[in-house]
Amino acid sequence: MNYKIFLGVLLAFAIASCSPTGHENEKHEDPEAVKFQYTSYSNNFELFAEADAFIVGVEANVLSHFSVLPDFKAVEHGSITIVLAINGKEVRQKLDKPTRKGIYSFNIIPETAGKGTMKFEISNEQGNFVVDVPEFTVFSELKAAEAAASKIVVSETNATFFTKEQSWKVDFATDFPTAEPFGQVIKTTALVQSSQGSELVVSAKTNGIVLFNSGVVIEGREVTAGQSLFSVSGGNFADNNIAVKYTEAKSNFEKASADYERSKELAKDKIVSEKDLLSAKNQYENTKAVFDNLNKNFNASGQTIASPQAGFIKQVFVKNGAYVDAGQPIAVVSQNKSLVLNAEVPSKYVPVLANIKTANIRSINDNRSFSLEQLNGKVLSYGKAANSDNYLIPVVLQIENNGSFVSGSFVEVYLKTFSDRITLVVPTTSLLEEQGTYFVWVQVHPELFEKREVIIGGTDGLKAEIKQGISPADRIVTRGAMLIKLAQATGTLDAHSGHVH
Repeated sequence: MNYKIFLGVLLAFAIASCSPTGHENEKHEDPEAVKFQYTSYSNNFELFAEADAFIVGVEANVLSHFSVLPDFKAVEHGSITIVLAINGKEVRQKLDKPTRKGIYSFNIIPETAGKGTMKFEISNEQGNFVVDVPEFTVFSELKAAEAAASKIVVSETNATFFTKEQSWKVDFATDFPTAEPFGQVIKTTALVQSSQGSELVVSAKTNGIVLFNSGVVIEGREVTAGQSLFSVSGGNFADNNIAVKYTEAKSNFEKASADYERSKELAKDKIVSEKDLLSAKNQYENTKAVFDNLNKNFNASGQTIASPQAGFIKQVFVKNGAYVDAGQPIAVVSQNKSLVLNAEVPSKYVPVLANIKTANIRSINDNRSFSLEQLNGKVLSYGKAANSDNYLIPVVLQIENNGSFVSGSFVEVYLKTFSDRITLVVPTTSLLEEQGTYFVWVQVHPELFEKREVIIGGTDGLKAEIKQGISPADRIVTRGAMLIKLAQATGTLDAHSGHVH
């Protein structure tokens, strides 16, 4: 059975109510006293319906709750048609809009007794859909319905009601546990750093006083490639004055250029020899090379330094007005797109490090978890030996920054090794922990949940291995488990609160 689609109906949870006097004739006079509940799932919708007993010729109300999957939010728009098919005959009713947000209240009269199928035809702006209830029963009389209802026993022991109206207002979802490979998990921490090539050091190219461009050289400030950041000036120095060198080179170049141009004109009339012309040309080219080199990186006031790439200023090493030597780092410009996670693990894990195929990363700042695949990451390397300074073994991962990680901070890393062992796993958001014992909420029907103790094995930060407590056929709460626990703590929730009858 494909439990992910699970189009089966839970024709159960009938509620048989008798009048206070218990007289049989009074019970027959109230056909709405017997209720049947139906649950069905398609790829796009969840249906939870509470219906009066279907009796030939008697109008029955079908209070239907529709949720859009996978978000489990209420259906707010569109028409829905209920179709009862029994013995080749169909009875249908169409509602063009919800009776209330997420709720369609049908009133329909079955025309023939027997077992049949029920379906809901949904039409909205996304298209046309069908939710099937494979089997339901139309009874010939109320007594037969009551007899059928009395055979269905629903235990509410250790269970809590959480209405659809409540679940629609919060982050809520249910799903089946999955059976998948689950290998050894190594939990550790990692230092987040910018990857090589994503950050560049900007250095001074001459000695002098560094002067920042106003409002630009601030840590965290975004810059563009080629944007001027600061200048280095040596104009006030008696020795090694770059301004003097620049002026001298410019003057020499201009003189050599003029001499060469004059020599070319005189050479046409044979006034200047070929040897003197070549000498003037050589002097011109030499002074031009010196001046072009200085002019490219300097001006009369000193060196102008620009950002080598687009990004942000990660770190500034000197203060405005400080003296710097040629080659001294002044700032770091980082793109922060590609990050490296430097993790360390105890040496006992050396035999399994070669089997590490992926990892899950949890940001401590916002408590969000991501798989290595979600971050387009990969395992770069792992250490082969320890040293006397550090007995831990390094493991290096690379990821793309999605905005949740800050260079220089720490994250939790769950290194996952490859395994052929298939086990039952659930999202960690399904688990509730109470004094070291773990529980999950198992769905009895979409408004009733049983608290079930489970024994967990390993966890990778996103999923946890379940050793005992639930089966693959148990639909569990995957998001919103804590909210159901809070509803249980109040102890005042009515099973039908908010329903429209």
